[in-house]
Amino acid sequence: MKQRQEHDLLGSRTLPAEVLWGIHTLRAVENFPVTGQRPDKQLIHSYGLVKLSCIRTARTSNLWRLPPDRMDALEAACGELADGLHDDSIVIDTLSGGAGTSLNMNVNEVITNRALHLLGHTPGDYDCISPLDDANIFQSTNDTFPTALRHAAIVLLRALEQQLVSLQEAFIEKEKEFADVVKVGRTEMQDAVLTTLGREMGAYAEAFARDRWRIYKCEERLRTVNLGGTAIGTGIAAPRSYIFGVVDTLSEVSGIGFARAENLFEATQNVEVFAEVSGILSACAVSLQKCANDLRFLSSGPDAGIGEITLPARQAGSSIMPGKVNPVIPEAVVQAALSAQGLHGTLCSAAATGHLELNPFLPLIADTLLQELRLITAAVTMLDTACVRGISANRERCRHLVESSRAVATALLPALGYAKLTDIVMRAAASGKTVQQLVIDEGLLDEAQFRALTSPEAVCRLGTPFTADPGATR
Repeated sequence: MKQRQEHDLLGSRTLPAEVLWGIHTLRAVENFPVTGQRPDKQLIHSYGLVKLSCIRTARTSNLWRLPPDRMDALEAACGELADGLHDDSIVIDTLSGGAGTSLNMNVNEVITNRALHLLGHTPGDYDCISPLDDANIFQSTNDTFPTALRHAAIVLLRALEQQLVSLQEAFIEKEKEFADVVKVGRTEMQDAVLTTLGREMGAYAEAFARDRWRIYKCEERLRTVNLGGTAIGTGIAAPRSYIFGVVDTLSEVSGIGFARAENLFEATQNVEVFAEVSGILSACAVSLQKCANDLRFLSSGPDAGIGEITLPARQAGSSIMPGKVNPVIPEAVVQAALSAQGLHGTLCSAAATGHLELNPFLPLIADTLLQELRLITAAVTMLDTACVRGISANRERCRHLVESSRAVATALLPALGYAKLTDIVMRAAASGKTVQQLVIDEGLLDEAQFRALTSPEAVCRLGTPFTADPGATR
């Protein structure tokens, strides 16, 4: 294998001749064998866009003396990185010391050596283009890394928002489909009052609509960046024209309306915005966990449980119990939601542990935030396409539970009153008869009156209509 030599402040190292990464990346790979995982691909692509914005803006400065063809080659290399063509050359571990410097240098070396390829040079010919003086012109890890993370998070947030819209629509369809299915509503795992299966589905739709709105608003929090602030937000080693122009360029190349932070120094110090966004994602995970567990409960049995709904059968449920089918999609959703909530706790600790002018734990913040986003997006997609859209109502089971449950008594309160219904409920429990049988047999209500009080319209309306004398029928 052909090899090349590269040098840094610690000495010389030998690398494979044709790889796009260099000595800084090699040392990072050796120093940080932490997770065995590489950085999120969207973070890599976003870093390519950030680098493209920096290099394109630097071209307008009279302080960068690189010939135009070399600048062109660097821009082309950045575009390729943003398009995902060099993911295999980003080889560092997702976690590393140095506040993200290892990823920044891996990116710098890849775009430099790719640019050298485009110019007909061999990798490592840094007299032609330098990964530090050129690919990193007017930049620092401390402003490029968090900017790339913000862009990556926005891209993934937009994808999550669209999936939440689809999940919301799936529940709305079920709300319409099950609007006429009266069922027993439950509080504290006990029969409570009548409702409809459609109303339950509509409540899930509303919860995810709220999550979707909160996630949509997250983008506003991430659009303010510290790009141009370089090391600690003072813009040292960068011209003022670059500082004032680079964020506008990023907006142009990304199609996202970024804004430069008014206080670059503060924006470099503090990263609590990522904890805020993570908190909103964690709230969405709570909604997912609650909903998925409800679906498991409502489909339990199917013979010896509640069994009001049937979930799509996705796979055989047991290696020993014939015919068993488990609610595997909701179970996977719950696990993803729990994992996301754990990642939120880790991210908050990392965000709070920064010191003075920089948070050195940005690699962990990036890893946890992007993992959260991908986990929740996957869970939402699974729940939508592999579960909710295939839910069917067990109408006869719902009707049987309504007719046999003492919870039906509450629907009769306006007509019969609390005391009389308490007596009926107690006698129903002792005799084995249903509340419906007793009130009709005893002439307290006829069947039409009973059906009217327990109809889908009656149990779903807001409030209860009373006669002029609420006690007239008691």
